[in-house]
Amino acid sequence: MLFHRRQPRLKFQPPQKGEELIRFEHLQKSFGPKRVYDDLMLSVYAGETLTVIGGSGTGKSVLLKCLIGLLRPDAGRILFDGQELNDFREEDFIDVRRHVAMVFQGAALFDSLTVGENIAYPLREHFPHMPPDELRARVAEKLRLVNLPGIEDMKPADLSGGMKKRVGLARAIATDPEVILWDEPTTGLDPVTTETINQMIRSMQKQLGCTSIVVTHDMMSAFSVSDRIAMLANRRIVQVGTPEEMRVSTVPEVRAFLDARRGEFESQVGVGVAP
Repeated sequence: MLFHRRQPRLKFQPPQKGEELIRFEHLQKSFGPKRVYDDLMLSVYAGETLTVIGGSGTGKSVLLKCLIGLLRPDAGRILFDGQELNDFREEDFIDVRRHVAMVFQGAALFDSLTVGENIAYPLREHFPHMPPDELRARVAEKLRLVNLPGIEDMKPADLSGGMKKRVGLARAIATDPEVILWDEPTTGLDPVTTETINQMIRSMQKQLGCTSIVVTHDMMSAFSVSDRIAMLANRRIVQVGTPEEMRVSTVPEVRAFLDARRGEFESQVGVGVAP
């Protein structure tokens, strides 16, 4: 029997910095009677860090999962590099996940595997013929990038929460993705570790030239890492702007959200928000 190698469905040509890379167009999504999106519109540009803010249960993480095929929208379109993903089959999303990696909220490491084996996992999936020496070198390189060199033989149970986040990042960047999705990257971390993760997000943009979408309700992190911030409320994006524009926003949903979290970020940014 002859076996034919699957042809990649995604034809990816990295756009120039500042060009549109991802578009969510008229997205609708419900879970039973709960409507998450009515008519969501959002563009993400190559090379930027875009942070999506909003209250709990507004669908911030759902947006990331729809992009990589873990969830499917009920209506509307998702375009990646100009290609519509709506009719992609599960196997087609393998190509998408080669270029778009996700750092999950809880790191999602395999407890039974070592740190090195965790980071090697996506490399074995996407590059099954990679020589063992090259695989080990790639794992070591990614651990150095997240400032955790030489811990390949440790188990996830032996790591702190911040270390697990960084190992999760090392695994996400193992395949050299063009896009990194960060799902609540600072949740449950102390202030010092939170700032370490914020520095990692900024560092990945500078060192790898990647595009990042960060989902968070942590306004200190949002103002620290973002080129632009998008506010999700009432089942749609109500405003997109720079951190400076969002601080002085008069959009009611944005104003209410920021005022409710004033104490979280005033000390970090050094200024109050507009009344």
